[in-house]
Amino acid sequence: MRAVGYAYPWDVLDAPGFVERVRELGVDEVAVAVSYHSARAATPWSTAGTSVLARHAALYRPVREEAWRDAALRPAAPDWVRIPDSAGDAVRVLNAAGVPAAAWIVLTHNSRLGTEFPQYAVRNCFGESYPWSLCPSQPEVRTYAARLTAESVAGLHLASVVLEACGQLGAVHQHQHEKTDGVWSPAVERLLSVCCCTACAEEWAASGARPDDVRHLLRTEIRRLLDSADLTATGDELPVELRALILDTRQRGTDRLRDGVLAAVGPGIRVVLHGALDPWATGALPGLTPAAAAGADALVLPNWAPGRASSDAVAQARRELPPGVDVGSYVSAVAAAPVPDMAAYVTELAGAGAAELHLYHLGLAGPGRRPDLRAAVKAAHAAAPYRIRPGTPHESGRRRAGAAGPG
Repeated sequence: MRAVGYAYPWDVLDAPGFVERVRELGVDEVAVAVSYHSARAATPWSTAGTSVLARHAALYRPVREEAWRDAALRPAAPDWVRIPDSAGDAVRVLNAAGVPAAAWIVLTHNSRLGTEFPQYAVRNCFGESYPWSLCPSQPEVRTYAARLTAESVAGLHLASVVLEACGQLGAVHQHQHEKTDGVWSPAVERLLSVCCCTACAEEWAASGARPDDVRHLLRTEIRRLLDSADLTATGDELPVELRALILDTRQRGTDRLRDGVLAAVGPGIRVVLHGALDPWATGALPGLTPAAAAGADALVLPNWAPGRASSDAVAQARRELPPGVDVGSYVSAVAAAPVPDMAAYVTELAGAGAAELHLYHLGLAGPGRRPDLRAAVKAAHAAAPYRIRPGTPHESGRRRAGAAGPG
């Protein structure tokens, strides 16, 4: 089982001994955040401070005027780092040390752009904007994502690119002091995450639906679900054809965005896509579309919580994805509730079909969490390679004709 560790540029450049710690852990690759959202990131290994405050989403490479001059959307530079090309320098440090590096790129999660340009943000059926989420149905958003990717990888020697938020974020996301936890049932959350922006509405109209009617039906069903007082509800009573139209619209936008991003990556670099098996899922790991597997070498699932649900998801992905597409498990060593037995959990995921461990996070996990990092990597390397059972009908390979998608 391959082990990929995640890090911020300042972890590599400013925390003494980063490369030595990576070598001691034995991770096979380090994914460096090249384009990332706002965050307050702990720096337990730093000798100069305890955290970095990234006030807004930023590109940690030079924001070149010649690349962005005509762009409707353009990334911001981070004034909280002292090096103009901190992500590029971090990758080069890893290259020089013989450590394979990946570019970790966050695509549609950008609260600064969504606030400044609300016309490109996801908008729910009540007309409320979600500034943290740029909508993939918007052509300007797709252009931005492709250009962001091209600028992220330019001039770097990379083993992989890791694509986060390659799709739509939704109603539930940490935003300032979040006060929505536990309020909505899964069904309400799903319907509140349906984007009703102008681009999505135009797609509906092109298919023969009236956008005002779609919004009205969504609002009415949300109110019905809220009034039912059932916080466990997972289903809704929308017409089947309307539900299909909404999902098809979202998936078309996602596929177009991903196609542009993959074209910007170019050949020779392994593509790792963060995603979820539920096609309605929104967030940093959005729902996979039927075409997603054709554009990826690995699909990484959100396996934050140990237990049967996570191992079952890995097993399902392994059954449904082509054999040439690896299944990865995203596991955190810095969760508020630590994994009780990290080695056993990683072994369980490997047994279910995971070929890659994506380990969060090499910089955030300080001395107190380092034993979990060690246990995770050791268990990953000790796991027997997962083998596709003979007779599996899929044939695969990134961008090969006829590659099959999920289920």
